[in-house]
Amino acid sequence: MKKEDKGVVIEQLKSVIADYSHLYLADIGGLDSAQTSDLRRKCFKSEVKLFVVKNSLLRRALESSEIDYSPMFDALTGETSIMLSNTGNAPAKLIKEFSKSAGKPALKAAYVEEAFYGADQLDTLAALKSKNELIGDIIGLLQSPLKNILSGLKAREDKQDVVEE
Repeated sequence: MKKEDKGVVIEQLKSVIADYSHLYLADIGGLDSAQTSDLRRKCFKSEVKLFVVKNSLLRRALESSEIDYSPMFDALTGETSIMLSNTGNAPAKLIKEFSKSAGKPALKAAYVEEAFYGADQLDTLAALKSKNELIGDIIGLLQSPLKNILSGLKAREDKQDVVEE
């Protein structure tokens, strides 16, 4: 690959990575074509962008990024694929589910919710709640006392209606 082409690829990688808030590095080497196609379909359904990159080009793209990705540089060995998502736990859940049957992909490193995670923290990442899930939980907690008050008032009103008749 020519030097000019590498520069273009690095800039494209940099802009794609900047478009997503969560970055996973995974090893999908060893999957056959059917398994790879199945993984790509599942990624598409989960709104996870998956592609394979050269480690040296990815490293340069990460180095030129606004975020300091240096803790991930040790994971840039062997075959590397990138999984990008705006939902923090979606790639982790996908990796965990898919690796049960195929043995791969294997998590190498991740940048989720402005923190770095290693290969041994897949279960933690899969258990993380997304921002929307947390907001839903908070709304549910806030609505619960209000629902109790309203149901108590309604029960009291119904009881008074029965007494008056």
